[in-house]
Amino acid sequence: MLVQNIYDFLDDLSPFSLQEKWDNAGLLVGSFDDEIKKIYISIDLDEELIDEIEENSLIITHHPLIFSGLKRVNYDSYSTKLLQKLIKKDICLISMHTNIDKTHLNKYVVENILGFKIENTDEFISYANVNMSFNDLVKYVSKKLDLKTTKAVKCNEFIKKVAIVTGSGMSLITEVQADCFLTGDIKYHDAMEAKARGISLIDIRHYESERFFSNLLEGLLSEYLKKNELKAIITASKNPFEFFIEGETIE
Repeated sequence: MLVQNIYDFLDDLSPFSLQEKWDNAGLLVGSFDDEIKKIYISIDLDEELIDEIEENSLIITHHPLIFSGLKRVNYDSYSTKLLQKLIKKDICLISMHTNIDKTHLNKYVVENILGFKIENTDEFISYANVNMSFNDLVKYVSKKLDLKTTKAVKCNEFIKKVAIVTGSGMSLITEVQADCFLTGDIKYHDAMEAKARGISLIDIRHYESERFFSNLLEGLLSEYLKKNELKAIITASKNPFEFFIEGETIE
């Protein structure tokens, strides 16, 4: 199969034109005319993962390897080191980032993983009525996402409505119309801002809330690939973070 064929299918599924201006989704490595033998799916790339991928393959990631222009390629940074490996093995790379966040991923996590019914969606933000105490909500979300420790900001004892953005969504706090906001990468000053606005927060982390990308996309691709006698192989880059309690790792 040509890269062009799979790119066109992905573009119909979740148009790359929907990506944010700062984003860099699309074909990042390789040519549309490249013939591929295997397809891999992962949230991210790391060296160990690329070493396992066969030559002349396509890998589809959620996060782009390259966000801004490269002025030099010295193989001493995350992106350039991996670029060298990809090119040497003739591996093509397509990334689906904010486009699939808007069309599929956020909704999938809210409904299929957290088990909430979406009441309405505003681009990245999905809303759901939960009607439970804040403490119970923290326990519920932590269990569903398998979070051993959970960072939260309590502004309300009872939560009627939640807003949810997978990945890193605190830049959208001014748009949130809910009692509690679930997103990842929450910083100290984000917490202070939320308290001032009276919005509770639950940090669902970046990797942990988006790691379902691979299963989601494999399901969306399976029938199309089957017709072309191909199969997507789900792979997983490692979460770069480890978590400790009193010096002992817990994840």
